[in-house]
Amino acid sequence: MKKNILTPLCFGLLLPVAGGMVSCSSKNVATPAMPETVAGVALMQVNQQTVPDSFQAVGTVQAAETAQIAPQMMGTIVAVMVTEGSHVTAGQVLARINPAQPQAGLEQAQASLSAAEHEVGAAESAYALAASTMQRYELLHQRKSVSAQEYDEVRQQLQTAAARRDVAKANEAQAKAAVSQAAIGASYTQIRAPFSGIIAQRNVDPGALASPGIPLFTLESMARFHLEVSVDENNVKFIRLGQSVPVEIDAIAGKEMAGKVIQIYPAGDASSRSFTVKIELPQNAALRSGLFGHASLVRGQRTSIMIPQSAVVHHGNLASVYVVGADKSAQLRYVTLGNQFGNRVEVLSGLSLKEMIVVSPDGRELGGKRVEVQG
Repeated sequence: MKKNILTPLCFGLLLPVAGGMVSCSSKNVATPAMPETVAGVALMQVNQQTVPDSFQAVGTVQAAETAQIAPQMMGTIVAVMVTEGSHVTAGQVLARINPAQPQAGLEQAQASLSAAEHEVGAAESAYALAASTMQRYELLHQRKSVSAQEYDEVRQQLQTAAARRDVAKANEAQAKAAVSQAAIGASYTQIRAPFSGIIAQRNVDPGALASPGIPLFTLESMARFHLEVSVDENNVKFIRLGQSVPVEIDAIAGKEMAGKVIQIYPAGDASSRSFTVKIELPQNAALRSGLFGHASLVRGQRTSIMIPQSAVVHHGNLASVYVVGADKSAQLRYVTLGNQFGNRVEVLSGLSLKEMIVVSPDGRELGGKRVEVQG
């Protein structure tokens, strides 16, 4: 059952109540609340600016010097001195191969050299004797004291001694070369670092059989790094050697690096229709091979809506700005952002030219509030 609720609206009538008559003459009218006002807010008009027409090229950080270290002889690995992450210096021994066989070859070559040296000594003595005899026979021959046959025989002995001496010296030189070769072979039992760096990969353990050409270690220099990016065939024409390129490495947040183009591969990838470009990076202790990075490369110039970074309000992955209308009321509006240029950011959508926005909300909640312009 409905109840009749009487509201005492007064239209100049008298209502009977207990104890007499009461008259009403005023109306109960609701007054709308005025919006809150925020003072000292700086505004700016949205306009366009000329900015570089840039595009992003992504790639991977690589060490400027990388070496696959493989043995130069076959043998059994008897010791490994490093592991992944070890810092090594140029010439440091990384692993050793069993030296028994090359050492035996070296000792044999040294013994042959010793024999050759003794042979040279004997040949030198024989030659000296033959030369002295020849000098005496020269005097006798001039005095007609010896026959021509005796003189010829002595001269033949001198030539034979000279030939023996030359052969002995040649054998000595060959023996020395054999010793040098055997010494080099013996040195191959020690696998050394060709330059200073860090061991990025280790593929061997003691007891394994080392074979020439099969890498045991991957060594990377920590002195210099470059970023290898892939550039579309339509954009590679805008890149020049020596060009300065801003680079950002995701693992090194907040630090933009000044890179330089040092190489453009002349041949492109037929499957992706792209070209590899190497960008030299400045020294940075945080750089490592394999890090992801991207470079900003410029095609030319274009116009775009630019606003200060301070005007952007972030809610998670969403970006918005406060737009102020003609009634001075601020409304939150979501926008799509583009590239950053210093302390300004490009707005791709969400704003129109000549609209007014709040320059720096400074964390204040201004939605639906009236703003008073600073100054």
